[in-house]
Amino acid sequence: MQQTLTPHVYWAQRHEDIYLRVELIDAQNLDISVHDNVLQFRAQGHGARGHNDYEFSLPFLNAVKTEVSHRSTQRQVNITVRKQLSGWWDRLTLQEKKPLFLAPDFDRWMDESDAEMELREKEKKKNRLNMESRLSEDSYITLKKAFLFTYNLVQFLGFSWIFVNMTIRLFILGQDSLYDTFYTISDVMFFCQILASVEVLNAMFGVVKAAVVPAFIQVIGRNFILFIILGSLQEMHNKPVVFFVFYLWSAIEIFRYPFYMLGCIDTEWKTITWLRYTVWIPLYPLGVLAEGEFTGTLSGYPCTLWGCVSLQGHRRDSPVPSGGALVYRDTAGIVLSPLGVR
Repeated sequence: MQQTLTPHVYWAQRHEDIYLRVELIDAQNLDISVHDNVLQFRAQGHGARGHNDYEFSLPFLNAVKTEVSHRSTQRQVNITVRKQLSGWWDRLTLQEKKPLFLAPDFDRWMDESDAEMELREKEKKKNRLNMESRLSEDSYITLKKAFLFTYNLVQFLGFSWIFVNMTIRLFILGQDSLYDTFYTISDVMFFCQILASVEVLNAMFGVVKAAVVPAFIQVIGRNFILFIILGSLQEMHNKPVVFFVFYLWSAIEIFRYPFYMLGCIDTEWKTITWLRYTVWIPLYPLGVLAEGEFTGTLSGYPCTLWGCVSLQGHRRDSPVPSGGALVYRDTAGIVLSPLGVR
């Protein structure tokens, strides 16, 4: 029958922790717990008296937490016990007389002043790491805001140039400006709409808190008209409907992008906010009509959201489901025009 023995135990302390080192080789069946400020240890292993069952109990001088962490190596068992209150103890055990199996762990031993110095160093290191983390996070936020501000500024300048250019040309040239809009404005519009694809990427990678699918639909709607219809059909380049579509798009964006720019610098102008959420109300149906006229001009028949109707009054195609898409059929096939007004 195996005899229960007590292993050699070495201890050291810090202001917040108690460290115990149990000399036990190849320890198995470890049972370590703390109840009523008393540490109970039981294990099997090779100690000073060979391979046996070893156990001991330590009633601590002051209150400790019940959570115990330990790590067993091939030569020893390291135990860490957290003090209930941070402070320095005069001794480890409740009894003044030290148990025979207990001795100081001189490898980790420190007096109170050295421990305080170590604690201050840890606090400095922790504060430095926290500061570095905050600086890194702040740098990322600053970089993100700078990127978003620059993007919105470029888009605002681009659409402002379109809007102002078209307005001036309309006042100077009158109706003649309606027929050459594509030739004078399209390059900048192409640039702005290609750049608008960044909004989908921003939502996709979490740069901004926005849903990916709505952003994708908004961008693809305009780009379909701009690149697929206008880009491939030269006969549409001199149509007045191009003027109205470009003008409505730019009228919306010259208020939307400044609103986002102000958000990047944590600023709000009530006038811009009001315009951002009000201007689209009349412009949205106008955009629907303009794009409906766009596809109607292309097909040769007047169009609405419910399809294209011939001059004799019969419907050229079946009704279009709600969702902002215009569909018509002719001998060339089917053309889909998602709404480009946001």
